[in-house]
Amino acid sequence: MNRFTQTLAAIATAMVTLAAVPTVAHAQMDKKMDMSQMTDGEIRKVDKEAGKVTIKHGEIKNLEMPGMTMVFTAKEKSLLDKVQAGDKVKFAVINDGGKMVVTDIQTVK
Repeated sequence: MNRFTQTLAAIATAMVTLAAVPTVAHAQMDKKMDMSQMTDGEIRKVDKEAGKVTIKHGEIKNLEMPGMTMVFTAKEKSLLDKVQAGDKVKFAVINDGGKMVVTDIQTVK
């Protein structure tokens, strides 16, 4: 085999191997967080049809993100069934390839 063919074979093997390994973000999406690890926020808007929620939140430490108001995508639309505008919440969010995804959300009193 010439060097070019060997290089292509190595690249193809690496791509197949990487495709089979789940990403850290997806592994984190399936992991529930306890309330102490979650970020405080207040629901500003819920769009259940689009699976989006606008939250005014404090610092998101695991993402090194300052407090602000922003739109997040819900991992599952059913997460939005239990919240409405004005609710105080604790939520977990991950950066999944540049998309901010809420993986858990719980109302607090």
